[in-house]
Amino acid sequence: MSRRTSTMPSNTSQNSGVPPAGDGGQEKQKMLLSAETGHFSMVRALHLADLVTELNGFCGVMSVFSSMRYCLGDPTDYSSLWAALTFMPFGLFFDFMDGKIARWRKKSSLMGQELDSLADLISFGMAPAAAAFAIGIRTPVDHFFLTFFVLCGLTRLARFNVTVAVLPKDKTGKSKYFEGTPIPTTLSIAAFMAYCVSQDWVQDNLPLGLAGEGTAFEFHPLVLLFVLHGCLMVSKTLHIPKP
Repeated sequence: MSRRTSTMPSNTSQNSGVPPAGDGGQEKQKMLLSAETGHFSMVRALHLADLVTELNGFCGVMSVFSSMRYCLGDPTDYSSLWAALTFMPFGLFFDFMDGKIARWRKKSSLMGQELDSLADLISFGMAPAAAAFAIGIRTPVDHFFLTFFVLCGLTRLARFNVTVAVLPKDKTGKSKYFEGTPIPTTLSIAAFMAYCVSQDWVQDNLPLGLAGEGTAFEFHPLVLLFVLHGCLMVSKTLHIPKP
């Protein structure tokens, strides 16, 4: 969940230290984004770090599509499912690199700070939920719990955008801790799903089986991992020190 600063501090340690606007990059970006003419002014307004953030979003979307492709194909062919799970850590790589590039170039971005949250929601919110659906967590109650998980990620990102300026800072201006677990930590669930696929624990063979089978409230207990993680993301009292 990297964030590149504008007038606010950064979200993760790797993206701290970007100058606020000394190079005039933000003013130029404001001018380009507010221009009434120029079909490609928005593209010209993007910084290199913003384009890397777009690659994070690309990985998330491709992961979702790969999960959908698996659902449409042979359930014994896991190639699309493996692709869905593999795109997520690549998204994390680009999420890490965008801040590195912003700090290297000493350029902050108004667009970047918004793009980062939106890309993270796709790569670490929607993509894991879509993969969970693909491996067999598909009852109506499962849908409700997976939706809860995604909305927790959405809320966590929105809360950060609002509160980052008031979180305690160290001498470098970096926030001392994460409030709630960062959304990229959902990759731990993705790793567990990858292990399930490697053991052929999908569809009817999911760990813990199906609870309430034959009733309107049947669900897969495995989905409670998503519920727990969603609660951890929106926790107000859970403070995780930044490395």
